[in-house]
Amino acid sequence: MKKGNKYGTHRVIEPKGALPQPALKISNDMEIFDNEILINVDYLNIDSASFTQLKEQAKDDLEKIKVKILEIVNEKGKMQNPVTGSGGMLMGHVEQIGDALKNKTDLKIGDKIATLVSLSLTPLRINKILNIQPEIDRVEIEGKAILFESGIYAKIPEDIEDTLALAALDVAGAPAQVKKLVQEGNVVLILGATGKSGLMCSYMAKKMVGKKGIVIGQARNESRAAFLRNTNFCHKVIIGDVNNPINILEETLNVNNGREVDISINCLSIPNTEMASILPVRDGGIVYFFSMATSFTKAALGAEGVGKDVTMIIGNGYTKNHAKITLDLIQESEMLRKIFKEKYIS
Repeated sequence: MKKGNKYGTHRVIEPKGALPQPALKISNDMEIFDNEILINVDYLNIDSASFTQLKEQAKDDLEKIKVKILEIVNEKGKMQNPVTGSGGMLMGHVEQIGDALKNKTDLKIGDKIATLVSLSLTPLRINKILNIQPEIDRVEIEGKAILFESGIYAKIPEDIEDTLALAALDVAGAPAQVKKLVQEGNVVLILGATGKSGLMCSYMAKKMVGKKGIVIGQARNESRAAFLRNTNFCHKVIIGDVNNPINILEETLNVNNGREVDISINCLSIPNTEMASILPVRDGGIVYFFSMATSFTKAALGAEGVGKDVTMIIGNGYTKNHAKITLDLIQESEMLRKIFKEKYIS
């Protein structure tokens, strides 16, 4: 077997010297190098921001979405939305393990795994798209993918349904980062609290703030607000327009005795929500952008423009033990597991 670079740079076609994620094109030749793992892929979970963009572009036409996904993969060698830059993750079975990794990994042929690195850097070949479930951003395929030596993954526990585990692990970085950021007594605003990452972040934040803290969840309409109240994951729920930062600020102040929050967490899948995240946060507070639709420029210049001295954190999809932390939440909360089963298992 040919020797490969730990970070997969041997796969980069254009531009030379780049890492696989920012590269314009990578090799999706499925003959593995000595430090790679070949995966027989069952499902792709497309990143929410990416899938939203694909649906809008295709006007919800599934055949057009299929064509666009195939075009992207054929052109780039990976599933990286050219508009959002984001990818997603996959689930499949281990088909082959490179010689240099056989004594370094706990995996064996046939193990079912979910990759915890983005599709935006994963060599992927799609032979056929079998089905698309647009309501849960899932694409069932016949195809193969490569996991680099540096790539992280999670074995799927036997007591959790495959598709449930995939749905949860797709946003594993969010609740794990919330666990690190949120302190007892904090007031936390979750934007997009009714979505997949938003629900998990709300649940985790409520655990972390304790009896003296407050979690405020944002919903876009009364129906979603009623759903969120029923979960009891948030102390308070607001209905607000995330494209109207003043509206979000006012609604937040109304339920928090006129005070700004300590932390806001953006779990939205749409662009132009940077200021709705920044404006309700007190000086010295934290803004955590988990959303892949976030613009660094809009966030940085926007905070400057309104004179907000806040710490802004980009939503790193990885933090130590994030897979275990996330799956533990699903197993711990009957409500969370019930919701995920109803929404994300077909």
